[in-house]
Amino acid sequence: MEKKPISPLVAGLLIAIAVILFSAIMTFSSGGGNPSGGWISYVIIIVGLIFFINRYGNAINYEATFGQYFSYGFKATTMIVLLSVVFLLSLAFLMPEMKQQVVEATRLELEKQKNVTEKEIDTMMEMTNKYFWVILIGTSVFFFVLIGCVGSLLGAAITKKEPKNPFGQTT
Repeated sequence: MEKKPISPLVAGLLIAIAVILFSAIMTFSSGGGNPSGGWISYVIIIVGLIFFINRYGNAINYEATFGQYFSYGFKATTMIVLLSVVFLLSLAFLMPEMKQQVVEATRLELEKQKNVTEKEIDTMMEMTNKYFWVILIGTSVFFFVLIGCVGSLLGAAITKKEPKNPFGQTT
């Protein structure tokens, strides 16, 4: 019986669901503020990509190159990023107070710094308020793509490779 490889879109969907569930639990358990443990989402993405790239290699009898494995992982990353953006936009509508809580937490962090004046803090807060969702989504996309590249590189490097020689003899 031939093994059917899992589509990179399905792999990305499953990883994205895991990340979104974890993020939702962290967000709602902290009252929508600045949840701690956000880095665990990155670990979920890397481990998930390594797992699914390895499963893909197993399903095709490891007859792929490093580039093909990386491509598989990056396609899954694309799905993760898209679904994460949809999740963030959903949060914008479900929890409009989240923006204010994050802005207040940012102000408190800036006020702790001794070398920042009140005028600079006000200017930064004005910019943060004005471009909040652009900054949030932009940085999320950037870091999810970066982490997806790392996971894809690790998955492609770890997975066994026995590509077929296209010029080899068939017997």
